[in-house]
Amino acid sequence: MQIQALGNYWRGLPGRIRPKRLLFSSVLLALALLLSASRPPTELEALRESGTLVAISRNGPTTYYEGPEGRTGFEYLLLQGFADYLGVELEIREQESLNKMIRQVANGEAHLAAAGLTVTPQRAQTVRFSPTYLKVTQQLLYRRGTLKPETLGELEGELLVIEGSSHAERLQALKAEYPDLHWREQENLEMIDLMEMVHRGEVDYAMVDSNAYQTNSHIFPKARVAFDLGEPENLAWAFAQGQDNSLFAKAQTYLTEIRKDGSLKALVDELFNSPPPVSTGGALLFTHRIDNRLPQWQELIQTVADEVGLDWQLLAAMSYQESHWDPDAVSHTGVRGLMMLTRTTARELGIKNRQDPKQSMRGGALYFKRLYDRLPQRITDPDRTLLALAAYNVGMSHLEDARILTQRHGGNPDIWVDVEQHLPLLAKRKYYRTLSHGYARGWEPVHYVNNILRYRDIIAWHEQQEQRRLAMAEGTDLTPSEQNDEDEAPDESAPEKEKIAPLSIL
Repeated sequence: MQIQALGNYWRGLPGRIRPKRLLFSSVLLALALLLSASRPPTELEALRESGTLVAISRNGPTTYYEGPEGRTGFEYLLLQGFADYLGVELEIREQESLNKMIRQVANGEAHLAAAGLTVTPQRAQTVRFSPTYLKVTQQLLYRRGTLKPETLGELEGELLVIEGSSHAERLQALKAEYPDLHWREQENLEMIDLMEMVHRGEVDYAMVDSNAYQTNSHIFPKARVAFDLGEPENLAWAFAQGQDNSLFAKAQTYLTEIRKDGSLKALVDELFNSPPPVSTGGALLFTHRIDNRLPQWQELIQTVADEVGLDWQLLAAMSYQESHWDPDAVSHTGVRGLMMLTRTTARELGIKNRQDPKQSMRGGALYFKRLYDRLPQRITDPDRTLLALAAYNVGMSHLEDARILTQRHGGNPDIWVDVEQHLPLLAKRKYYRTLSHGYARGWEPVHYVNNILRYRDIIAWHEQQEQRRLAMAEGTDLTPSEQNDEDEAPDESAPEKEKIAPLSIL
């Protein structure tokens, strides 16, 4: 009706007016097109035209690194989500220096920097920050067994911080309150490096963020928190300052949405607030699930193990470690199913549905056997099996890096006990910078293998007890070995872990 009325109005105008109006409208349209053509594209338009979001970050445990399923890490997963949100690809450029990183973003050499950057007044003079996505607390570390300081005024020894960090800014601000306070700044360090140095007694004190401590405290148990410095601080992405808000506004919207829908909290909980490997409670839970979950899957596990040529108890332990025998399990990286297969691995193995228990179990067993067969033929069991388990968790590329490190240090790269000692070094910058595949959470495959061995022992013990009960019910005598092992259940105790408060995104 509005269009018809407009047409009637137009036809009702005097003839001499209509051409003038038509000419005026044409001029306005031409002018608008001319202005549109001459206007430079916004940053968001240019980004979408290029098809690539360029971000600066650091290779490390709380930022991004190469995992067994490809790139991962807290910052990487946030960035990949943002790139997907924009409908573009993600390119990460590495920069180890925090000062250089800030300058590069300010100069427009990348769209943003995402490296666990703390929002500070000094940095805010050079760049602008997105909404916060995580709060962390600065913590002063000391070495367990030495005198624990209560304040900065009680420090007796060397304090080391990362050059250009928010920790250095904080100390500078506190200098007036503590005039005798001294510290040393060093570039190209990660907070995990500082934790190791305190653990080994190479420095007396260091400052780290609470998320870094929480992620790595189990690796360096002698590096302990003496006290927190100040209130929790905000982590955010850094963007160049300017009047073009197109990309910055999209980042604001994206971070707000993932906070509201709970996906940000889920990511923080999975990466930073995960429980420690096999505690006493974890072992007790496992024995409970042997009774109420394993019977549902035992026949399938045994069938697949026989088909592929594996020990069924080992495969059962692997599947529990992967998914707790939950066929609907899904991780933050998208791996899923009883054996937590990646989409790529499933495709290579011809698996159509990763959450189908039969397909998942068979796919995981075949993938493990493939890794087992890829190892040099000179490696024999049990080392061959243990190394293949580590590769299942961390990836064959990172396992090869660990074997190279083992050989460099005079160990035997074909023996698990030697490689096991060197896998955690993949998390330390001084080592992973010399290797082909960079950072890895090298302690995880060590826990992974040891957990599986422990689970397998518990399964074997329970299986033996079940056979014993059946034998007694049938009036059959036990063999001497069964009599000796009757009461030798696996030790389900584990040392208590230091309690650490979960991180907050509020």
